[in-house]
Amino acid sequence: MSIPPYGVRSTHLFSSSIAGSFAEKLEISQGKSMHPIVHLRELPLQTQSHGGAYEARTAAVAAPSGAKRLGARYVEIPPGKKAWPFHCHHANDELFVILAGAGVLRYGEEEHGVSAGDVVVCPAGGVETAHQLRAGGSEPLCYLAISTMNEPDVLEYPDSGKVAVFAGSAPGGEKAARRLELTVRKNAAIGYWEGEE
Repeated sequence: MSIPPYGVRSTHLFSSSIAGSFAEKLEISQGKSMHPIVHLRELPLQTQSHGGAYEARTAAVAAPSGAKRLGARYVEIPPGKKAWPFHCHHANDELFVILAGAGVLRYGEEEHGVSAGDVVVCPAGGVETAHQLRAGGSEPLCYLAISTMNEPDVLEYPDSGKVAVFAGSAPGGEKAARRLELTVRKNAAIGYWEGEE
């Protein structure tokens, strides 16, 4: 299967039997609100990046169709890049369906090769379930990121020693509904009674 250059989607992306049959079930034009079928090739992609290590093009899949408790996002990571920092969720399970390309899954203290047709399951838990996908060096890694949308959620970032808290809407959820989003360093914790005199 030939892989299009990063950012160029075509019918070739979905030509394998696994990705092809999956794409057929997701086909119809975007723009019809609350429609149960989404056409991946027509999703408007948004680019996010940070420094030299992080870059991805993403599009919401589930939310435009009205899903509130299930998150789904299409993700393209260019060669050699990562989309998000190494992290774990304490309240949400995540599942990644690899559609095209190859890369590396960092999971806990291990690394595993992934490629088109693989399904990666990352259950909620502590740092032993921390995870991150990195695209291989020659082609983009394209996948569907699917998750529960439980809130509140607490995320840990083992590499940087940070903790993030989301309430009102889960990470990746509707920002207008978010009541609290806070990221702090774990070593900045204070005692429960601090400032309560």
